[in-house]
Amino acid sequence: MCLVAALAAFGCAGKSGNSAGAATPPTVSSPASDEQMAGLLEHHRYHHHGGVTLFIAMSLDTLGVSPEKRAQVQKIQADLHTRLQPALAADQKFVATLADGVAASNLDTAKVDAAVAEVVVAAGLVRDASTDALNELHAALSPAERAALVDKVEAHWAVWQRSNAEDAGGPDADEGHLSVLAADLKLTEQQIQKTRANLGGSLKTVQRVDPKDIAAELKKFGAAFRGDSFDAKTFTTESGPSGPDARLAGWGASYLAHFVEAVSPELTAEQRTQLAERLRAHAGHDPSAQVSVSQ
Repeated sequence: MCLVAALAAFGCAGKSGNSAGAATPPTVSSPASDEQMAGLLEHHRYHHHGGVTLFIAMSLDTLGVSPEKRAQVQKIQADLHTRLQPALAADQKFVATLADGVAASNLDTAKVDAAVAEVVVAAGLVRDASTDALNELHAALSPAERAALVDKVEAHWAVWQRSNAEDAGGPDADEGHLSVLAADLKLTEQQIQKTRANLGGSLKTVQRVDPKDIAAELKKFGAAFRGDSFDAKTFTTESGPSGPDARLAGWGASYLAHFVEAVSPELTAEQRTQLAERLRAHAGHDPSAQVSVSQ
């Protein structure tokens, strides 16, 4: 899905949602603003704890539902975020570990690796913990609302890919971590080039996740969730450390760790303080504190 389509999917029901023939179609919201899209890019750049399941929970933020369903859907979304809490805690601990290392100008590789491993383990438990909530969500939504939700989940995946594109050579290179941080911290061209050189070597050790695998997982989820019957327990064919949630979270956390390790040595003391503050702000962010369903 291209970013134009992704942006539209955050703000309104997708075409497939409108064609599902439901008696009560989802409410159409306004398209996402530039500020909202920037916030989503920022979130997906620093948070990787819930994988595909987090995309589902976040997609409910902009899913318009009829007034009589709103309280029920909000309750289900809150339940999903509760199931995501252990993974969120591991993610926050990981980002805080990076912040402490940057501030002290001494990143402890062993501590960072251990924190990444905790993110992977916690993310792998999310899918099984969320099956009841997903089943309840499917039962609560109309066919059109279910189709619209699937479109929004796919849109989150498109934004996640854009947010985490590698800085070297990719089509979204100008949207990568380095260009964003270069603007925020006012990096010199020499700092940028040295960081790029550092990244070139360190990223080779990051175990990549194949986007096609995640896309296939989303396609499988979409086909099942659009159907009249849905059982998340049956749909959950792979969870744990080898499941899609864990793989996605693991790659995102590993990439962020290697990025911070590459840029930190090239920063001034003031820039390290700024980066550490930025990381701590993200470590303290809890998306469940902003649970809402668009009216």
